[in-house]
Amino acid sequence: FHGFVAEKDLIGSLANMSTSERIKTIQKMPETMKKKREIRNKVLKEITEKSRRRGTQLSCCTQCLQETAVLFRRFGNTISEYFQLLWVWHKALKIIGADFGTSVLSYFIFLKWLLNFNIFSFLINFSFITIPQFLAAEPNNLSFTGLELLTGAGYFQQTILYYGFYTNATISKINNGPSYNMQLAYIFTVGIHFVICFLILLFSMANSFSRNFVNPQTYSVNASKLLCTWDFNITNEKAVKLKQKNLSTQIKEHLTEVNREVVNFSVTQKIARIGIHLLSWFASLGTAVAACAGVYFLSINNLELFVKGHKNDLESQAAMLVLPLVAALLNTFTPFFYSWLGHMERFQTPGQQIYVTIARNIILKISVVGILCYYWLNIVSASESQCWESLVGQDIYRLVLVDFLFCLLGSFFGEFLRRIIGTTICVSLGQPEFDIGQNVLSLIYAQTLTWIGILFSPLLPGIQMIAFSIVFYVKTVSVMRNCQPPRKVWRTAQMTTSFMFLLFCPSFLGVLSVIGVTVWRLKPSERCGPFRGLSSMYAAVSEWIHTLDNYTASKWVVWIYHNLITSELFFFSLCGIVLIITYLYWKIIQGRKTMTKLLRKQILN
Repeated sequence: FHGFVAEKDLIGSLANMSTSERIKTIQKMPETMKKKREIRNKVLKEITEKSRRRGTQLSCCTQCLQETAVLFRRFGNTISEYFQLLWVWHKALKIIGADFGTSVLSYFIFLKWLLNFNIFSFLINFSFITIPQFLAAEPNNLSFTGLELLTGAGYFQQTILYYGFYTNATISKINNGPSYNMQLAYIFTVGIHFVICFLILLFSMANSFSRNFVNPQTYSVNASKLLCTWDFNITNEKAVKLKQKNLSTQIKEHLTEVNREVVNFSVTQKIARIGIHLLSWFASLGTAVAACAGVYFLSINNLELFVKGHKNDLESQAAMLVLPLVAALLNTFTPFFYSWLGHMERFQTPGQQIYVTIARNIILKISVVGILCYYWLNIVSASESQCWESLVGQDIYRLVLVDFLFCLLGSFFGEFLRRIIGTTICVSLGQPEFDIGQNVLSLIYAQTLTWIGILFSPLLPGIQMIAFSIVFYVKTVSVMRNCQPPRKVWRTAQMTTSFMFLLFCPSFLGVLSVIGVTVWRLKPSERCGPFRGLSSMYAAVSEWIHTLDNYTASKWVVWIYHNLITSELFFFSLCGIVLIITYLYWKIIQGRKTMTKLLRKQILN
């Protein structure tokens, strides 16, 4: 009875608090999460009853607003409770982090981040480009055979998948009603999308850098993990064991980094190691140059086949897949050679080997993409094709699709069959380890192709979104069933920051260069696409500004365009401000690091 009275008094006092105070008070209670939810629901019920009792004093409108606010609050609390349950991979990430450590976990976190990125890109393009095109779409007279799913050609040429299908007309379904300028919608949607992506990448890099590199409490990280990170609200036995395993793995990683021994080599050994490193870099760069040369000459031959035509459709379909197959084979098997070089060099830590392997792989993949961009912008755009933009979109579609299929095949042959061989036929090999460098670079390569293809195939982020979702689940199952944890435990708090930096530079900055050349320098096709008949895609913006100059109410837009957008001085000043802010931020970081070192010395003394 006393307990009931005490609980009633507690609920009454909580109901009289403000929302923020009530939330903080409930969070600080030494109760289980289930008990806290029960108390919160009773408090909300008490607030609702009080508002009803005051109904005679309040107006009907005020009472309805209060009841609506309570309903929305309850709905939001219910959604937040079950959101983690609906987010399927939340548990999978916890298991991977506990069993394989933060090095393998960083790959899956990066993959999930890219998946969210593509969902955002797809929603923007579909909302402002694709949906309006449905209103002006013409019937597709081509037949669907099924081969289009592999080649992206045939039936798909006359669909919303490619640039050439979109109209250059102003869409209006109501006479004398509002109209939709497809040219402006296309270029502004793509432009604003890349601006938002640029800001998101910068913010994500800065946030990750601040969290992983600038940590003023690193001197007590092991003690804090041991004494302060246990969640006493966990009561489920499986959750307790998973949490214990996760903390144990993290502490091992931190202790390995702290107790890392520095090996002193003799002069002869240092010279021998430098020689091995130089030979390895010479071999890796030579391989990248040979791969780029092969892709270039194959691209030229591939374009000649398209221009001349084929005798039968099957030959045409096969010829379309030659270039993406060769590119995928190079990107799949060359990294194995780079991994072998890394083992030959015998780095002191696994982190050094992974970073060097990633650097070699990024040189290979970005070089291949650079050669393909040169082929598209200088050779395909000047070809006799009626719609060279759609031809580029088809090439990128095939590259993305074949790369996705090779990723799945890599999980089967490189991990599943490797486990079967290592556990049954050749036991000395054992289970394979998850190759972080190769898998991360595959994600960056696929995302780079998607960014380039957005201008030529607006729905490509949706295709990549589906591909990344399948890759996530396939890789999750493959890692937990086929791979073993890293033999050497090591901490990789900075890995995610490095992945984002590689995604930003050279991947995203290179894509911006390609899009800039396409929009400002290249002449669009005469017979297809929203920019047909213009000297360049950017000419649509210039013509729009010229039209706005005739309206007094739009003079401010014209002023911004002439004095800011087209002003070199404005962008020079903006770059100077960014550099100053970056310099000040770097000074703050250095100051924090100095304070951390002083605190560490004081604690040790």
